[in-house]
Amino acid sequence: MLTGTLVSGLGLGSMYGLIALGFHITYAVSGTVNFAQGSAVTLGAVLGYTFAVTLGWPGWLAAPAALAGCALLGLVVERALVRPFVERRSDAWLLATVAGGIVLDNAILFTFGKEPRSLPSPLAVAPVEVFGTGIYPLQLVIPVVGISAAFAIRAVFRGTDLGRVLLAVAQNADAARLMGIDVRRTVAAAFALSALLAGAAGLLIAPLFSVSAEMGTLFGLKAFAVAILGGIGSATGVVLAGLLYGMVEAGVTATLGSTYTQLVVFSVIILALALRPDGLLGRAAVNKV
Repeated sequence: MLTGTLVSGLGLGSMYGLIALGFHITYAVSGTVNFAQGSAVTLGAVLGYTFAVTLGWPGWLAAPAALAGCALLGLVVERALVRPFVERRSDAWLLATVAGGIVLDNAILFTFGKEPRSLPSPLAVAPVEVFGTGIYPLQLVIPVVGISAAFAIRAVFRGTDLGRVLLAVAQNADAARLMGIDVRRTVAAAFALSALLAGAAGLLIAPLFSVSAEMGTLFGLKAFAVAILGGIGSATGVVLAGLLYGMVEAGVTATLGSTYTQLVVFSVIILALALRPDGLLGRAAVNKV
């Protein structure tokens, strides 16, 4: 039971961290977030099912195509729901991205249907025994993907020209523009990458759960809580918070039952933020006068 709870917690936590990394990227680059991130989770899973099962595409083609669709969603969200309001110095992008997610969820509901469906995966067919507990290989792959993504993003920000461009835009967009950096394109790329990460989480988790038009809503909400808990400006903090959140959620479910999961977990989040308002690895904003 302990092994199963540990693996389940790591898998869920890594998935939350992967989605929360998307919040981190857009916030770090533009100071905004995409509240349709949960819908990108749904879109990734639905497109994966459509390409792999409905159309019969091989997995090596279906997965990249689904991720490309999610990246396109990120571009659309930035261009239509965020940029027009940011350029007018309005915070209405908050409601616009929420509304955009609701529209997308309902569009998926009308086209895909409300019946949950199973997305087959060779990594979720036969469990392997780990310390006497049967575990699907996919449950071990998810933490590897989530943690690797965090290290990759950290490496990109710190050691590549693209990372320096992103940091330049994040620190001072006007100065970056004067240096010849295309700020609009950089922000759009951040939103595309954000939605791609959410879609990857949807693809990974779909074989273990079921694909439905509403599957990403709660995942997106929890991931945003994880992003705030970890310190939304820190990629490491976001992933660490995701792992901790997943472990607590799995532990509460295993010991008290799923009825108490959300009650206990979100109470813990409130307490943690009361003790550390800026998150686990976040830093307080510095106001220059």
